[in-house]
Amino acid sequence: MYNIAVIPGDGIGKEVMEATITVLKSLGINFNFTYGEAGDECLKNNGEALPKETIELAKNSDACLFGAAGETAADVIVRLRQELNLFANLRPVKSYPNTNALFEDVDFMIVRENTEGMYIAKEEEFTEEGAIARRIITKKAEKRIIDYAFQYAKSNNKTKVTGVHKANVLKITDGLFREIFYEVAKDYEGEIEAEDFYVDATAMYLITRPESFEVIVTTNLFGDILSDEGAGLVGGLGMIPSGNIGGNGALFEPVHGSAPDIAGQGIANPFAMMLSACMMLNYLEEFEAEERLNNAILKVLNKAETLTPDLGGNSSTMEVCEAVISEL
Repeated sequence: MYNIAVIPGDGIGKEVMEATITVLKSLGINFNFTYGEAGDECLKNNGEALPKETIELAKNSDACLFGAAGETAADVIVRLRQELNLFANLRPVKSYPNTNALFEDVDFMIVRENTEGMYIAKEEEFTEEGAIARRIITKKAEKRIIDYAFQYAKSNNKTKVTGVHKANVLKITDGLFREIFYEVAKDYEGEIEAEDFYVDATAMYLITRPESFEVIVTTNLFGDILSDEGAGLVGGLGMIPSGNIGGNGALFEPVHGSAPDIAGQGIANPFAMMLSACMMLNYLEEFEAEERLNNAILKVLNKAETLTPDLGGNSSTMEVCEAVISEL
């Protein structure tokens, strides 16, 4: 039996989570789903966005599924990553049929360092005229994430890892990242090709030749921005799942937000949440179930008969859920 912490959160997070849990229950795997609160509504009701009980629930689970958070996102998901020491953020960028993808042959993984960089939120007023934010880059954390990226490439039959940085301007911090990148690359010489680009060049290459990428590894802020650019290549945030992996835990979430403009209407696209569940199945080494669910999602997309409005259809969230279960 797998103990799964379920944190629906706010807005459409609740809707896409309901659809995904319904699908997971149809797979015939012994899941024990335990629900926890977090987000804007939790803050309003309980006085805190992320209660200790929810943190403990996530820590004591085999894996955690998270829906979405609104204005409290930084207080919820960033803190959960820190509390669980989830150092690797995985964001696959993949083309699916009938999703308004700009390219048909895109399939790469962005591996983003999750614990430091600009997102440590160490900010302070510097003078009356401005403020300052600290950016922390350490040898330990960057070596860990870069090695993770090469290991991911090796385990998933990828042949190239691209390191992304801005070492021409951030000569000390990103210079260190680039130096560590090539030190780690030596351990995979002859197996995995290593290349590096500046982040601004990478942003252009994602548009002009996205098919040339296999695995991208980068720091926290750069990875966040490039991931959303990647989503634009393949039909929007409704098709992008993500995983947060640590030494003793994992959390899986769609990268879209709580979408208050459509929350409660039952028309949210659940595919990103379902694909996040596929990543969870892979993490749990339930590979057959992962393949079944991926194939069912692909069949629904290929038929294009049951799609939510963002994909050009008129189906509801739960109608998509029912279509996926029918294909299973």
